[in-house]
Amino acid sequence: MASRLPENTAESTWTLGRRVTNPDHTQVTEFFIERRQEIYAYLVTLGIRPDEAQELTNDAFLKYYVALRDGQSITNPRAWVYTVAYRLAMNRHGESVEFPSGLPAFDKQTPESIFLDRERFAQLHRAVESLSPRQRICLHLRAEGLLYREIAGIIGVKPTTVGELLQRAVKRLRKALYE
Repeated sequence: MASRLPENTAESTWTLGRRVTNPDHTQVTEFFIERRQEIYAYLVTLGIRPDEAQELTNDAFLKYYVALRDGQSITNPRAWVYTVAYRLAMNRHGESVEFPSGLPAFDKQTPESIFLDRERFAQLHRAVESLSPRQRICLHLRAEGLLYREIAGIIGVKPTTVGELLQRAVKRLRKALYE
């Protein structure tokens, strides 16, 4: 599956490249190990190629380490890294990122259930594709558990705008799926 790190990726390519010598570095390394897959998967859902997503994930966490080393106060590291990853992706690709398509392999009992599942997935995929890029990003970040204010900080809008984007997205999805 494209939203997971490649299994053959050497662990050394996902480290900060420095020996753990102080508690802050240990905390950053633990945070990196705990959250890297989540950030990588997020970047892939933005349409970033897996090799680029891996690079951008590394860059986002490296920027986090540098910010802490330079004395920047970061009260919400998870949202901070999401913000940096989002901005790195947008700087590289702008609004032109293509959201991935394709149908997952289903492992059901009957050909009919496989067909119906694929049709439902295709319908959902078309509905999500009909959303604006900002609506898709807000929907994904909210599904990841981020708060409106965190999402707002990531994409550079007000929290009320995030609420409006999510409300419109849900309304469009409901209409596309049930009407």
